[in-house]
Amino acid sequence: MMMAVLLVSCHSRQNEALTKRSSSGKTLEVLIAADKGYYAGDTKALIDSIFRAPQEALPQPEPRFDVVNVPISSLHNTQMFQMHRNIVICDVKADNPDKFYIHHDQWASPQVVVDIAAKSEASLREMLRKYEPRIVEEIYNAEHKRMINAFYNHRNVGLMKKVKDKFGFELTLSEEFTWAKDDADFAWIRKETKDFGLDVLVYVEPYREESQFAVAKIYNRLDTVMRRQVAGPADSSYMGTERRVPLLSRVVEFEGSPYCVETRGLWRLFGDFMGGPFVTYTLLSPDKTQLVELTGFVYCPRFDKRDYLMQVESICNSIKWPKDEE
Repeated sequence: MMMAVLLVSCHSRQNEALTKRSSSGKTLEVLIAADKGYYAGDTKALIDSIFRAPQEALPQPEPRFDVVNVPISSLHNTQMFQMHRNIVICDVKADNPDKFYIHHDQWASPQVVVDIAAKSEASLREMLRKYEPRIVEEIYNAEHKRMINAFYNHRNVGLMKKVKDKFGFELTLSEEFTWAKDDADFAWIRKETKDFGLDVLVYVEPYREESQFAVAKIYNRLDTVMRRQVAGPADSSYMGTERRVPLLSRVVEFEGSPYCVETRGLWRLFGDFMGGPFVTYTLLSPDKTQLVELTGFVYCPRFDKRDYLMQVESICNSIKWPKDEE
């Protein structure tokens, strides 16, 4: 009886999401619903420091998010604003409870709504500082899910099967991607256009000890795999990490993996003049037998790179282990 109730509840939520309109807005765009008096001065400076801060490890400065501001009344009275993909509500009233809420698919789907109900402007700033990591994480997770869904709707079935047959896990890849190269423990998947290139490197090795996740080991392994597998167009040119600027590594939560280190930085071609941003996820498989390294990198000399990097990040985040599919 309990199982039946759970199934009905699950189907009910799924059906509700399906009946909602699709969310709108650009990639990594955030709508800040805050009245003019509270989107000014120190509070606006704090909001901008959170959402307009430079994205880490890009070759040229780009903001973490694009920000649009509307009054709270406009949000509640205008369906167009309610359809936005990422909404942060900064509501200040004397009788508010000083509470922080996260709502998913409140007016549209997929959508994340961050609702901050503060008694005062000072309380609003305090909660923004306190919950900044959670807010950013929720928006990034939502962006990854949207991108994965978009790729899945135009998926390359044959390519996804090839990845699964070779490595035992699945990545969501759209039909524009092709299989560029592979080796016993490696595969290179790419999308090439006249203006940009999106690439994903997959590398696996048996998991033996914790030291395989040491930052120095990750950096050296990246350079070894890149040099061995990714040759440049010029004679004797090869790919590697750009060590003249810092590489940034941190432990992150990664769905399905017991342990993950995220590394961001710049790559370059040694012996040539190409480069760009990359992100690497060094993962422990769910059964703790395998180290999996997923690296997404972008070559786009003429345009901003943030949104393209989000695409390869999302491919890495789309990994499905056999247990996930069950």
